[in-house]
Amino acid sequence: MFAKVLIANRGEIALRVLRACRELGIRTAVVYSTADADSAAVRLADQAVLIGPAASRRSYLNAAAIVEAARLVGAEAVHPGYGFLSEDADFAEICADNGLTFIGPPPEVMSALADKSSARELMRRAGLPLPPGSVAPVPTAEQAARVAAEVGYPVIVKAAAGGGGRGMTVVHTPAELPRAYARTRAAAQVAFGDDRVYVERYLTDARHVEVQVLCDGHGNGVHLGTRDCSVQRRHQKLVEEAPAPALSAGALEAISACALRGALAVGFTGAGTVEFLVDAEERFHFLEINCRIQVEHPVTEMITGIDLVHEQLHIAAGVPLRWRQEEIVPHGVAIECRVNVEDPDRDFAPTPGRLERFLPPGGPFTRVDTHGRPGYLIGPHYDSLLAKVAVWAPDRELALNRLERALEEFDIAGPGIRTTIPFVRRVLDDAGFRKGRYTTGLVERLLAVPTDPPHRRTR
Repeated sequence: MFAKVLIANRGEIALRVLRACRELGIRTAVVYSTADADSAAVRLADQAVLIGPAASRRSYLNAAAIVEAARLVGAEAVHPGYGFLSEDADFAEICADNGLTFIGPPPEVMSALADKSSARELMRRAGLPLPPGSVAPVPTAEQAARVAAEVGYPVIVKAAAGGGGRGMTVVHTPAELPRAYARTRAAAQVAFGDDRVYVERYLTDARHVEVQVLCDGHGNGVHLGTRDCSVQRRHQKLVEEAPAPALSAGALEAISACALRGALAVGFTGAGTVEFLVDAEERFHFLEINCRIQVEHPVTEMITGIDLVHEQLHIAAGVPLRWRQEEIVPHGVAIECRVNVEDPDRDFAPTPGRLERFLPPGGPFTRVDTHGRPGYLIGPHYDSLLAKVAVWAPDRELALNRLERALEEFDIAGPGIRTTIPFVRRVLDDAGFRKGRYTTGLVERLLAVPTDPPHRRTR
């Protein structure tokens, strides 16, 4: 096992990785920007290295500064968390060139999977079902129109190098396609430096279901079941649960088996997530593979009892996978919601500020991952995620009731600060959500209805 790991991230995920390292007897170092000098991770790590100003491109996205920090403190490995450089194949290669273990898949695997067209072709060869559409990028608007006409509208134009919900446009009619095609290519060039796009059938009333996998460097792999992440706004997840509800046992097993087959086929190692769209008839289609720990990983940990960050560290250290598939028996239901510092009544605008009160909920089977505390200044520089509240229960109804109770307890206050808690409570009240029968259109449907007065709270 590693003696020291550098954590190349911030916020709650930096704290999550730090705690896992501490439990395994691994010393930790964290990098931080000037905006995070007072963060919990900086205070708790064995060492902390200032790598730049608040701007991400000059700190958490500065690969050279991070590698230099790792060498300075004598770290053997780098854990990238999620976001920032966590799926950057060039960064993983730079780490390897400097004698550092990147805690994630090999650079060549990350590179192949980061390109959505390449990933689709690899999954097609592995036998995974794809949504109808182009596998390779479409170089002209005319070719895009031919693909759209063949698969039928609506379609979605996606950046081949896209990710994080960026670089995609839904098109409902042929008249919309030329402008949407040009706009998506231009946006992809700005965001990713790559203007290639592809076109596929847009699945309406679909669910976003993903599978957690663990693969080692010795050819072994397991899946840890499904998560449903359909509660999304602009492709950003708000509520996640495990296992995916209201799907037959046969569908859950088929999706999970496909995910593991796809991951092993491309030589994936570490903790990853294979994502699918599932329609009302339980037909599923490959979407993408994420090469990092996911924000929503706690719900999988709660139903399996497996610490995913521990497993990442063991796998990266060369330890053979410590689990056989038959030993992984998910139990109960876990549901997580993200508490973002945003105002749902103002189109989810960020509301940075200083926390005057911050009292997370407690109680049985209730987990809160957060870097917040009273007096903490939430700046405008980074993602607005402040906390994740996850609960477990033997059945879904009790899990929903437990999450509602936890959100009612969560006390957050500060000048100008609003959170997404009131909107999440609206989701939990929705009849379709309560039954486990909801799709990626749920949030937009709720936003079209005026907020009920009882939910207009400061929390």
